[in-house]
Amino acid sequence: MNVLWIMCDQLRWDYLSCTGHKTLETPHIDALAAKGVRFDRAYVQSPFCGPSRMSSYTGRYCRSHGSTWNGFPLRVGEPTLGDHLRRVGVHAAIVGKTHMTPDREGMEWLGIDPDSRIGVTLAECGFEPFERDDGLHPFGPYSPNPSYDNYLRSHGFGGPNPWEEWANSGEDEAGRLLNGWLLKNSDKAARIPEEHSETSYMTNRAMDFMANANHPAWLCHLSFIKPHWPYIVPEPYASMYGPDDVPPAIRSNSERQTDHPVFRAYQDSRISRTISREDVRRAIIPAYMGLVKQIDDNLGRLFAWMERRGLMESTMIVFTSDHGDYLGDHWMGEKDLFHDQSVRVPLIIYNPRREADSTRGTVSDELVESIDLAPTILNYFCGTPLPHILEGRDLTPLLHGQPVEWRNWAISEYDYSTREARRIIGNAQEDARLIMICDRRWKFVHCEGFRPMLFDLEADPEELVDLGAAPEHEEVRARMSDAIFEWARRHHTRITMHPYKIERMTDREPPGILIGIWDEEHFMKEFEKPFEERP
Repeated sequence: MNVLWIMCDQLRWDYLSCTGHKTLETPHIDALAAKGVRFDRAYVQSPFCGPSRMSSYTGRYCRSHGSTWNGFPLRVGEPTLGDHLRRVGVHAAIVGKTHMTPDREGMEWLGIDPDSRIGVTLAECGFEPFERDDGLHPFGPYSPNPSYDNYLRSHGFGGPNPWEEWANSGEDEAGRLLNGWLLKNSDKAARIPEEHSETSYMTNRAMDFMANANHPAWLCHLSFIKPHWPYIVPEPYASMYGPDDVPPAIRSNSERQTDHPVFRAYQDSRISRTISREDVRRAIIPAYMGLVKQIDDNLGRLFAWMERRGLMESTMIVFTSDHGDYLGDHWMGEKDLFHDQSVRVPLIIYNPRREADSTRGTVSDELVESIDLAPTILNYFCGTPLPHILEGRDLTPLLHGQPVEWRNWAISEYDYSTREARRIIGNAQEDARLIMICDRRWKFVHCEGFRPMLFDLEADPEELVDLGAAPEHEEVRARMSDAIFEWARRHHTRITMHPYKIERMTDREPPGILIGIWDEEHFMKEFEKPFEERP
């Protein structure tokens, strides 16, 4: 049995037809949902690429693994799903993005050669790099993925940076280059033919991995780079959608007048000021929709290929995203805060086993976290549960339709110490921290140094009214704050001792150690059985 773990980058939960988008049709992703379970309340553990992915790959919250922002290394010794799978004979490989930054100082301190097998595994977040590509190819002598750049050059798309000049730029009628980083060019078609784009290329590379896999069991993490910016897409997708397909922005004038220092600082940051403009939204959202549609079509091609090879009968498929995209909603750009546009993601799991037949085509409204994927995948490969390491919950009972007492809330965290908003606010690095907790009705955001934010998801599903200072909701805020404190008090660093071993150690001294024994008779009564046989 195998696993195909598909992760899009910056895909909002509501930009699929199976989640209610009124214009965008994603029939292949919808078909996957019809064969599996769609989790409607799935939340990432941070609304930014790096920390969100580190949580998904470790099965641990940000406050546990410590990689709280893009470029903050995941420390040496932090175990990942790839590490756990290798111990049970599963080959875990990456095709695409991880956003992993290796802890090179830690490797140097421990004397680990970065080019050794261990060093490479540490640098690739536990995956074997079949093809690692984080999707940004800056100018310079060292491309993060020379394979894709060389592929483009081999097909006639040359230059010092073919990723940028061809795959992520357009051109005008005179053939002049229109750089895709500039949002005004988002309505132009990318210069690259679709079959050579990043999405198609990575889909082909996933097929290459599966076609040549010579291991008894494998996990292929197909991690698409899109619909993450630059917002530019090749034809025919560049012409599929236009300004008339752009939905009205979900925002209110009262939000723009917020008195909350953090929310106001983000609205006033350069990115949000630009992307919340209506002319910018009408340029980038059609391209964003085209990028999503392109992913769906390539997944249709991939799933058909897997069907022909009989792989659909033996492969669990997980489809999700690392976070969303505000696209101007709430007067925001990017994905910095905790509205559903940012922190809620699509999650579909197709389990081919017969035990999952009763749940096919169903929708679960349980509160699910991205850290749940690691224990679920480990269980699928019959790995021993690791509750002292993996903080997520195994989704198998929900996939099999079994009764289970589920969590009452979901958590997400954000370290904004490097963001422009902190400069606008003027607070210290150590205070630039947010924690979101939500249950079935309320979403509460703890803002270090400031009042909290609170949203009533029943009365206000669009999260337009912040009740963080409303006196009539003091009890709700206290209850949610207490829940965060309860979560923070849980063991999260005791990862070297399995609970089974702790249970075996409880109330037993090591051999040869006698404490509190009065005499020989007392000794014989307490230690009449050999150490190994004592309960």
